[in-house]
Amino acid sequence: MTEVAPLRVIVLSGGRSSEHEISIASGESVTAALDPARYDVVGVTISREGAWQLEEPAAEGERLALDPGSSSNSVIPRAGGTLSKVRAVGPIDVVIPMLHGPFGEDGTVQGMLELLDVPYVGSGVLASALTMDKDKVKTVLNAAGIECAKSVTFREHTVHDVDVEAELAKAGIGVPCFVKPSRLGSSVGISKVTGIDGLRPALDLAFQHDSKVLVEEMVPGIEAECGVLGNHNPTVSVVGRLHVNADWYDYAAKYEPGGMDLEAPADLPEEVAAEVQRVALLAFEVCECAGMARIDFFITEEGGVVLNEINTIPGFTETSVYARLFEASGIGYPELLDRLVELAIERHREDQQFRH
Repeated sequence: MTEVAPLRVIVLSGGRSSEHEISIASGESVTAALDPARYDVVGVTISREGAWQLEEPAAEGERLALDPGSSSNSVIPRAGGTLSKVRAVGPIDVVIPMLHGPFGEDGTVQGMLELLDVPYVGSGVLASALTMDKDKVKTVLNAAGIECAKSVTFREHTVHDVDVEAELAKAGIGVPCFVKPSRLGSSVGISKVTGIDGLRPALDLAFQHDSKVLVEEMVPGIEAECGVLGNHNPTVSVVGRLHVNADWYDYAAKYEPGGMDLEAPADLPEEVAAEVQRVALLAFEVCECAGMARIDFFITEEGGVVLNEINTIPGFTETSVYARLFEASGIGYPELLDRLVELAIERHREDQQFRH
């Protein structure tokens, strides 16, 4: 009987965004959970400055090969030079990007991997870029009949020439409301504004992180999340309810111990849970997502379902919401990773017929 060689898997983590540390934790958790009998795992960390490094120091002069069909080495350039502290690792079967936020979850790394013709876990360039932009994704979702929170978008180079309060009044947005960078995650740069006097400082803070900022209505009600797994016929997880031990679901509530409790499956009316799952699957399809996504919702006091965000690379430790939602759905963490690797290879194989 011929022994099957383990798949060579690159786990990418770190990155240049403000979610660097969260990405490192996700990458470490994934690396530890991948079965060494099935996978030959190589961890690659991207520094905050953009340097790509292997977990172990590399011999001088060696380079990281990312060409699965060639024995020749391929160097990925970065600003100011080329890769540092890397070595030849041989052919690569699949890449698992555990990069959260800009320069990783937004289509940039996905585009690079497409150019290198390497299979990778998760959504492609279009879905990654679209769902990262809280402004543009609402246009697509609303066109599909999916309700999102009302918002007004402001840009850094014009905001001082705009009557912000008048624009919000025109959109029917009062206080309290939220001010958010358009293309960032993990609640970084987000403020809850409870009075008009706090609007400008909140905008100033958000503009430190992005040149495009949303002011969004506050939707009272339950915060719920749902996971999606698959390509063409995706599986949807049970619905989870977040019990936030803070005024709102900010960075500390997300990542500090005791900040949030997850109830999965959520104690919701059956028809409400079913509607959350239906909308999650529809949003996944409409945005052309692949592999995985965690989709966040508000459930209003009347039972209405309002989509908040789509995360194409959600936090991915064993205790992260996405993994816990699927654990509650009967798919454990190692099996979840196995399926994601299979889905990446499957999608790449299907795409080959269009690569001429």
